[in-house]
Amino acid sequence: MQSLFAFEQCKEANHELALDLIDERFAPDLNSMELQDKPLLKKRNKEARSLFQKTFKSEKEKESEDASVNDAVKEAVAFYQKQTKKDFSYFQKNLPIEVEKINHWYYTVLGLIIALAEAGKVDKKSNQTNFWENRFIKALQQDTAVSAMLLKLNAGWDNDKNTAQGWFRDVVKDDDTVASYAKVSSPTVEEDKSFVKHLLRKLIFGDTVINDFFVERNIRWTEDKDIVKSLVEKTIKSLDESGGIQLQKLSLDWEDDLTFMNILFEETTRIDKNDKDLIAKNTRNWEVDRLPLTDRIIIEMAITELIHFPSIPVKVSINEYIELTKHYSTPKSAKFINGILDVISKELVASGRVKKSGRGLIDNK
Repeated sequence: MQSLFAFEQCKEANHELALDLIDERFAPDLNSMELQDKPLLKKRNKEARSLFQKTFKSEKEKESEDASVNDAVKEAVAFYQKQTKKDFSYFQKNLPIEVEKINHWYYTVLGLIIALAEAGKVDKKSNQTNFWENRFIKALQQDTAVSAMLLKLNAGWDNDKNTAQGWFRDVVKDDDTVASYAKVSSPTVEEDKSFVKHLLRKLIFGDTVINDFFVERNIRWTEDKDIVKSLVEKTIKSLDESGGIQLQKLSLDWEDDLTFMNILFEETTRIDKNDKDLIAKNTRNWEVDRLPLTDRIIIEMAITELIHFPSIPVKVSINEYIELTKHYSTPKSAKFINGILDVISKELVASGRVKKSGRGLIDNK
């Protein structure tokens, strides 16, 4: 979703830059000693821009009788196509990299929990024995897989101990829940879990300078935060009586998910005119380009998934994109898109373009 949104913005920018090339081609040469025919240049510019826009929309249009106009349009089209192809390759290549970064932040937060406990251990003004003896934190410290991943992903806090100590002093230590936990005699496993969950939700991901730190270092933190939080909470929940934990994987089958991402990205960028017309017909005949960009991308992604992934039930796809709308669009958009996708999915099924196969997918349910 984020990559497609960024790609569409690049396409819009490339379109404007292509028009700028036409403007430059027919701008008066201020350094020329010859008299400039400004009305003629203005006329050629207007004609070239019009021809470019029609060519851009794949409308059949005769070439101009003026060779300079045709040359300017060809130059603008070639520029747009070259830049857009370059942007497409960048975002496609960067897609798995951005997803894998979430794994980095997952281990960064686990490492921070350890670092805050170690800051509590060396704090001489308070007794934080329960903190650094917390079963979950001990499990993190003793897990060789955690240590290996912190090193591999450069997600540890050895070089930022002063930062962690400052956060412990200014944010963590004086928190009421932390203070109460410090006074508990022999905390249970559940109390240990509850404490770490509070540390995570209220102090690391809450309205604190710690969360601000992540915002500053990850421009997608607002979106990534919920995923990272979910992964860490599942890790906390996995703590058992023996002190064992289950580290979470971002993907159970990375190769399969990578294939899914690439197909979804590619095919959504190639959505054809028939599908755009189908969207327009079901959005009160709005032109697709007039829809809010976020809503348009979500609808186009949903149509792509319905058509190109026969093993995913129709209702599952629709529900996923409604949830996506709740995160990225306006409050009214979820209901709006739900209605559109419901109608469009039925039309696609009726036309035979959506065919679901596999166990449990009879009647496309």
